[in-house]
Amino acid sequence: MEDLVLEQLKYPIGHFVKPATINPLLVMDWIAHIEALPVNLGDLVIPLSKAQLDTPYRPGGWTVRQVVHHLADSHHHSYIRFKWALTEDRPVIKPYLEKEWALLFDAVSAPIDLSLKHLEAVHAKLVYLLKGLTEEDLMKTFIHPVGNSETTLKENIGRYAWHGNHHLAHIQSLLDRNTW
Repeated sequence: MEDLVLEQLKYPIGHFVKPATINPLLVMDWIAHIEALPVNLGDLVIPLSKAQLDTPYRPGGWTVRQVVHHLADSHHHSYIRFKWALTEDRPVIKPYLEKEWALLFDAVSAPIDLSLKHLEAVHAKLVYLLKGLTEEDLMKTFIHPVGNSETTLKENIGRYAWHGNHHLAHIQSLLDRNTW
């Protein structure tokens, strides 16, 4: 039972599942989620106190502050991955050690406003780019060296829409549990 509770806290919206068919309507829906993330995140975290920002969203998990900084770091990487796939033939991307990044001084102590502004800028550029992609562009791929998996750009749009919603749900569930 304890494992089930922890799994629910880790994955409040479930794991990302690639749909069998990714049609243009679904891609546009995912882009809308990506576009809304900076505002939705700000609405959740700007009103929080320092103590609330420094509260882990689950036992053994990151603090809200670390989640905010992680989103900016991760989505910055995603933007670069889109650019690589659009300009290179099946590039092998460079992964980063997100858990270690979340332990760096800036992730544990920097004002969240820095990452909120960064995320707003990255998402504005990313959404502008994504809305201009052709079907041919959406079928371009990159390779993740862990597992040597190949990902299309259209799948990556879905993955990052899920990723933002996944972390929003972490924060929202913490707020709900604590009636903040």
